[in-house]
Amino acid sequence: MASEIEEVAGADFRQFDVVTDYSDHLFALKPDKKAAECFADARSVVYKKIMQEWKILVDNLPEGIYVRTYESRIDLLRAVILGTKGTPYHDGLFFFDIAFPGDYPTSPPKVYYRSFGLRVNPNLYACGRVCLSILNTWSGTKCEKWSPERSSILQILVSIQALVLNAKPYYNEPGLKPGPNYKAYNEKVFALTCKTMYFTLRAPPRHFEEFVTAHFCQRACSILKAIDAYKNGAALVGYFYNEQHAASTKRLKVSKSFVKDSEDLYKLLFTEFSKIKAPGLDDLSPSLTQLASNGTPGTAAGYPPQATSMKNGPRNTIVGYLWSKAKKVFKIGQAKSSPKSCDFSLKS
Repeated sequence: MASEIEEVAGADFRQFDVVTDYSDHLFALKPDKKAAECFADARSVVYKKIMQEWKILVDNLPEGIYVRTYESRIDLLRAVILGTKGTPYHDGLFFFDIAFPGDYPTSPPKVYYRSFGLRVNPNLYACGRVCLSILNTWSGTKCEKWSPERSSILQILVSIQALVLNAKPYYNEPGLKPGPNYKAYNEKVFALTCKTMYFTLRAPPRHFEEFVTAHFCQRACSILKAIDAYKNGAALVGYFYNEQHAASTKRLKVSKSFVKDSEDLYKLLFTEFSKIKAPGLDDLSPSLTQLASNGTPGTAAGYPPQATSMKNGPRNTIVGYLWSKAKKVFKIGQAKSSPKSCDFSLKS
């Protein structure tokens, strides 16, 4: 059976590769002169350690993590982590920009989450800050914190994949006791994951454009079916596998806000998946008949009457309406202030 990696990206997209253009990387600004010399000198401790890190990544990257490094800036790295089944992050793509400091490995790398202003996890801030003990951005025991001798980039990426993007992220917030609240939190997280998909499709990070398209072409139908199943309470968030599974599941209680968010996100993602010509969408179209909420033929739930007009073709009017609604829902174009605690400079 072909691995998920081959199915998603194809054999041509390597898990690890060296590229050239780093201009859209968060840490693209040149490091100070002393650090730049260390990164350029093949005899320096920093240079040798980073090359060791590259070798570790080449040989040991687990399924679902892809990395790009830069030929002329070995201090920079970009990674994407695929959300795994059994979590509210499934089928999502989560991108991280990483920079080695000039005294590496004495100090841990700087890690920035490309959040689109969304907080999908207690450890991943809307401003991009990543809180982990191994990064020394969160408290922890000595063995959990960054160790120049033992820690590595691979450990950081695996920690994010396994410990942060997990099945019950509600409990990543310290002090919370076990209870049913994690289910409501998972609904919110899944909706935010879908919004992240939307923004990623519209602005994929450089060198991952083809990967993003291939991933969502392959997963589009499954994502839309999952949204529908969760909205109808046919499956617990994170655990939709197929229509038969959903049909055999006892109906679960879902919040009205989640139902509304799911309907909006379904329409938005269907439009984006159509743009990349994802296969199999014909039977999943949010048609006007399916969306009718008041029994009036040709009136779609959430659409103004003019959206159903055939004068200019329903596709153009609906897409235009969806985009205007997306700007309102996601507050596109509105300035957002970042907390002062989110400082990503490489200064010591």
